[in-house]
Amino acid sequence: MDNRDDVREFLMSRRARVTPEQVGLPAGGGRRVAGLRRSEVAMIAGVSVEYYARLERGQVAGASTGVLEALATALQLDDTERAHLFDLARAADGIPASGRPRSRRTTRSTSRPSLQWALDAVVDGVAFVRDQHQDLLATNSLARAFYSPVIGDGGRTPNLARFQFLDPASRDFYPDWDLFAEMCVGIMRAAAGRDPHDAGLHDLVGELSTRSEVFRRLWGAHDVRSHGAGTKRFVHPVVGELTLAYEELAVVAEPGCSLLVYTAEPGSPSAERLRLLASWAATQEAAVRSGDALAQEASVASPEDA
Repeated sequence: MDNRDDVREFLMSRRARVTPEQVGLPAGGGRRVAGLRRSEVAMIAGVSVEYYARLERGQVAGASTGVLEALATALQLDDTERAHLFDLARAADGIPASGRPRSRRTTRSTSRPSLQWALDAVVDGVAFVRDQHQDLLATNSLARAFYSPVIGDGGRTPNLARFQFLDPASRDFYPDWDLFAEMCVGIMRAAAGRDPHDAGLHDLVGELSTRSEVFRRLWGAHDVRSHGAGTKRFVHPVVGELTLAYEELAVVAEPGCSLLVYTAEPGSPSAERLRLLASWAATQEAAVRSGDALAQEASVASPEDA
């Protein structure tokens, strides 16, 4: 898949963001472009204007590490944006971000027992596995309760991006909705840069672009971000507001998948609400098991027993 459009729009959007004053150049008058001119980026990066113009047309294949580093410096890219630029260049060269051919699985192995055991071992936090498509692939008990607004009544695999942009309930669940929307799209943008041949991600982007004007606008901004660690606020329909710290870990056995754990500060109101949510989840699961047992008994009962 040709990624020249993504390269061009990313470089143009980053160039438009940097003002002459930020790089020690006079602003002058009569500027027809927002941010830096191509000639100014070329001068700062130490390349010819013609070569930079070629890069900005999306012809980044073959660019050396030195050129990419100079370009990242000239455009004042942060660490995530720099990594995205290198991912775009590797993709243009036909090299996956991992440096080796990607294995294409027809089925997910995130259902393997050992991974579920690891999730279930986290008893005081929300633990789940998410893939590059924002699908929730595996959860512990507390995560199932926590993400009950996302999971709903079942059906297709719960997807955080679809919930964010297509379900009105997300605005209640995420009090900082605009921030969550930007984070979600930025993470997806970074994933698309790492693997522009990911058909599933392209399908999801197409669906959301068609159905959500906000997603379409954010996707067009070409902003990228990594998740890593931080703090988020939620409003859960059962226990109310929660402020949770999160840590993201790569699942090495599942390229593209991450294990995330949300926890509350010990002794905080959010920690108490998480305990209440865990108690509620245990009650709900016990009721389901009891109902399943009764249904099973009824199904095997003879007519005389009925």
